[in-house]
Amino acid sequence: MNITMVLILSIYGIVRKPNLVKKLIALTILGDTANMFVIFIGYRLIYPVIPPVLPIIDQNRLIEFLEQAVDPLPQALVLTAVVIGLAVNCLIAFAIIQMYRLYGTVDVRKIFEKVFPEERV
Repeated sequence: MNITMVLILSIYGIVRKPNLVKKLIALTILGDTANMFVIFIGYRLIYPVIPPVLPIIDQNRLIEFLEQAVDPLPQALVLTAVVIGLAVNCLIAFAIIQMYRLYGTVDVRKIFEKVFPEERV
């Protein structure tokens, strides 16, 4: 499946689905898709690809390293994004549980009707 197709499907799930749990799942897929996109940006398509570790500093090895090494910055950013995404997903899941406890449903439309009973959309 194409990465843009997954991105579009996850945005559709966030915008169009009224169930908060489905919105959380779509948000998780969106974050994972964005992380995969950043990994693809940082990967080199030349062969051989070497890890971004240079044990011996030498002029010839440095030139070879700069031409073939994978960029470590996207990897570090994705690692940080995964940790932050996990924390945000836990916070949102807790909020969904609390909304279910308060309103008895996770449907956004029904929650809106219970919070604002006098307004009609």
